[in-house]
Amino acid sequence: MAASPNPEPEPMAAFAKRPLPDSPAPSWRGFFLGKDAPDPAQALRLCPVDGAQGLAARALLASGQARPLAGDRNRAFTHVVVMLRRPETPEQVTRAVVDLNTLDAWAQAEGAPARSTLETLLDRLSRPRPPFAGLTLEPGRLRVMGIVNVTPDSFSDGGDHASPEAAVRHGLALRAAGADILDVGGESTRPGAQPVDPETEIARVVPVVRALAEAGAVVSIDTRHPRTMAAALAAGAAIFNDITALADPEALTLAAQLHVPTIVMHMQGEPRTMQSRPCYADAALDVYDALEGHVMRARAAGLDDALVCVDPGLGFGKALEHNLDILRWTPLLLGLGPAVLIAASRKRFIGAVTGAEAPKARLPGSLAVALAAQAQGAHLVRVHDVAETAQALAMAGALRC
Repeated sequence: MAASPNPEPEPMAAFAKRPLPDSPAPSWRGFFLGKDAPDPAQALRLCPVDGAQGLAARALLASGQARPLAGDRNRAFTHVVVMLRRPETPEQVTRAVVDLNTLDAWAQAEGAPARSTLETLLDRLSRPRPPFAGLTLEPGRLRVMGIVNVTPDSFSDGGDHASPEAAVRHGLALRAAGADILDVGGESTRPGAQPVDPETEIARVVPVVRALAEAGAVVSIDTRHPRTMAAALAAGAAIFNDITALADPEALTLAAQLHVPTIVMHMQGEPRTMQSRPCYADAALDVYDALEGHVMRARAAGLDDALVCVDPGLGFGKALEHNLDILRWTPLLLGLGPAVLIAASRKRFIGAVTGAEAPKARLPGSLAVALAAQAQGAHLVRVHDVAETAQALAMAGALRC
């Protein structure tokens, strides 16, 4: 059935439960033609769906009927969800599931800009990523980032490892359990958290960063403060993990001038108030668009895509349905270009779905998200429970045919 040219906004929960149309709506014809046509780079998004795995994936790739998902020749996609929306009406999204041949024919009729955007997006959805911070990003295998909180008030483990000595012991244990990266943070960014000044943060994290780096670990510093970034870098940190996506010009300049691999995250609002009334026209697309802006700003400063990793910021200014919507559309984020990190470990929305009230009781739900992220083409996962996550991912990988 043809979609209305101006469909009414639909609640995300309702959309997630209904079937998608299986062919482009007539209103798409000429969407990118005419004097009032939007820029395809702003209005066209793609998300792979209905992928094949293992033997079926390799057969489809060999026959030219599919593309690999993020370079993984054991996961291939034959169809995509094409999403169109105009910047002036972001709540109105036209979606359709199309096979790759239909997609190509449609783009050919829409003109050169649409074809160019389509080719760029398909390339990003299909290709493997280069190494990040010296770590190869093997298609189909998630790298595990272990969380080392040197804080008294983090939502899940606040105070468990607040002293430098305890934090170092914990970090070394996570590394032994399979963590590829150790993410050290000295400021809680849970909802309602009070900010920490750079001096306090530096005093908390620098001894831990130095000890873990000297032990041979790849260390990231979880901070939004340029002074803390610089101090941690001098102590041996290899990655910046910034919940504000290098919003501070000093942070952007530091990362760009020194070519520091950086994780840029989406957040609506700021930690103290971000969960008061989060609101989106379309959560998955709004987060994509915001992250695209962060990536473009990083590129303009001199950070190419190999030095950037995007994080959709689950739980940061998002209600339950926003988080679920973003996770359902995880492959959409591959269209941005950089590697993709998913950080859902022990978060409140898992408890809302499962009924697990205590953060440490949310391990099964956290593992489910990690396994889904691996299947959807993500590259890194940030977790508290490294041993359990590494084991689950290894077993899932071993079962692929």
